[in-house]
Amino acid sequence: MRIRADQWHLSYLNSGEANAVSTGAGVVVAVLDTGVDPHPDLRTNLLRGVSTIPGNPGDGWSDENSHGTGMAGLIAAHGQAGDKGARGIAPTARILPIKSSGADNTGQPEDLARGIDVAVSLHADVISISSSGTATPELIRSIKQALLANIVVVAAAGNRPEDAFVGYPAAEEGVIAVGGVDRTGAHASVSVSGPEIDVVAPAVDIYSTSYGGKYSKGTGTSSATAIVAGAAALIRSKFPDLPAAEVAHRLTATAVDKGPPGRDDQYGYGVIDLVAALTADVPPLGFESTGVTAPASTAASPGTGGGDDSTARGLATLGALLAAGGAYLVWRRRRRADDPPPRISR
Repeated sequence: MRIRADQWHLSYLNSGEANAVSTGAGVVVAVLDTGVDPHPDLRTNLLRGVSTIPGNPGDGWSDENSHGTGMAGLIAAHGQAGDKGARGIAPTARILPIKSSGADNTGQPEDLARGIDVAVSLHADVISISSSGTATPELIRSIKQALLANIVVVAAAGNRPEDAFVGYPAAEEGVIAVGGVDRTGAHASVSVSGPEIDVVAPAVDIYSTSYGGKYSKGTGTSSATAIVAGAAALIRSKFPDLPAAEVAHRLTATAVDKGPPGRDDQYGYGVIDLVAALTADVPPLGFESTGVTAPASTAASPGTGGGDDSTARGLATLGALLAAGGAYLVWRRRRRADDPPPRISR
């Protein structure tokens, strides 16, 4: 079974070294998608969930499209003995499957909104939505509730040529908007660009789990989003008392700068660095310096890129409000483009 060797994004992101620090234990990631099939590489980490599609009840353990199963595998697949099968970024995190999109990989904003409400009510730690679309009053309300609930929400920026700009809810302040890079670490041509982009992750030729015990390969910001959601799970497991806003801050502050120095519309703050996000000395929000201090053992920069072509069209959400000193500090993702780079490009 060659799947593990094909998962190039694992070595690119030094996931083995990161997993020596954290594997995501104790963290629940809600995956709002097409449902999740109980794949052998994922079954142990799969909770019973729910479907929010009218007339299609269930516990989230069905997936006629394979997209949701693929996203769940990128986050928390545990694989099989002997390094066989697929492995996720956070292989001991648990997946809460919320079926909000159907077999055609499309969904309604109100179904997504209800799914977000379920994730909030069940105390998910991370919400991963590998889709993008338009905002509605109901969806905006649900996102605000997730923000207030201290949940890390990660959303796909969108894919060209279908999308011309960053969709909702990735465009929402506080949501971690994810773009993509290819195997060389260059901006993936499929990835939408825009001032809302926060970080990027592998988004080309990304292998993961599929329905019926199979595997799939995809390209797009869907896969990059699931990978970043896995990274957020690692951080929440390592730092269980860290507010969601600070989790997002760790991801951006330790990202490896790409493109022009500082934040830009293609790479955001850069490619996520799993090891640095778990080990670097990151000043808290409101006390940022022009850089972060990473220990000497921090891994080298990410290698090269990943993706997912079977991208679902839906939405994603979150950000978070940080309670500090009796007041709320809102994570300010949209800092000026001329801010100093969080890390030195390497």
